[in-house]
Amino acid sequence: MTAGDSSSDSIASLVGLAPLEAVLFDIDGTLCDSDPLHYYAFREMLQEIGFNDGVPITEDFFAEHISGKHNEDIAEFLFPDDTPRGQKFMEDKEDMFRKLASEQLTPVSGLYKLKKWIEDHGLKRAAVTNAPRPNAELMISSLGLTDFFEAVIVGSECEHAKPHPEPYLKALDVLKVSKEHTLIFEDSVAGITAGVAAGVATIGIMTRNTEHQLMEAKPTFLIESYDDLKLWAALEALEEKGA
Repeated sequence: MTAGDSSSDSIASLVGLAPLEAVLFDIDGTLCDSDPLHYYAFREMLQEIGFNDGVPITEDFFAEHISGKHNEDIAEFLFPDDTPRGQKFMEDKEDMFRKLASEQLTPVSGLYKLKKWIEDHGLKRAAVTNAPRPNAELMISSLGLTDFFEAVIVGSECEHAKPHPEPYLKALDVLKVSKEHTLIFEDSVAGITAGVAAGVATIGIMTRNTEHQLMEAKPTFLIESYDDLKLWAALEALEEKGA
C-alpha cells in the first residue's frame, strides 16, 4: 500500500467520475520535478543580496513559504516593505530558473505512460499553473507536451491565483467539461486546496512535499509517482465503469 489511504478506497473514490471527460495538471512538481531548480535559484539569489543575514534558506523554508505559491505573494513575503524590489527580484529569479530548466528539466516518473492513457481515451486536458506563462511554456515544451495540452491556464492571468479555485474553474469552462467528470493532479498544498475548492477530484503527487503536508489539503488520495500501482488500479476501475 502506498501513501494516503488504501487502494480499495482510492478505487472507490475515482469510480464516481465515470465517464471521465478531462484531466488537469499543475506543472511545477507535477509534470516535472522542478522544485530543486527553483530552490537553487532562490537560495543563491537571496544569499547574494544578504537575505536572512546572508544565511542560505533551507529546503524547509522553501517548502513552507515559497513552493507552489504565486509570485506576487512570494515577493510580498520576501520584500514586505519594497514592492518594486520584490517584483524585480522575482523577474530575475525566473530568468535564472528558465536557464536552469532549459538544461536540467526531467519528467515525473510515469508521466508519459499516463499521457498515452489519456490520449488513448480521448480525454480533454489542460495545464493549470501559478508559474509565469514563459516558464509554463518552456517547461511544457521541454517535456515535449506542447501538442498534448489544449489550454494553459496561468494564475496571474486570472483575478485570483491558486489556492483560489478560479484557475481550475476557468480550465473547466475553457474545455467545456463538468467538475463531476474531471480529474486533477497536483503536488502542492496550494494547488490541492484550489482543486478541492473547485469541487474537482484532486490526486496529490508526493514529488517533494510530504504525505502529512499534502493530506492537510484533503486530496482524494496521494500517489508517489505516475507509476504508482494504486493510481493504475483506480484508473482501470474508472475505465471499466465508464465502459
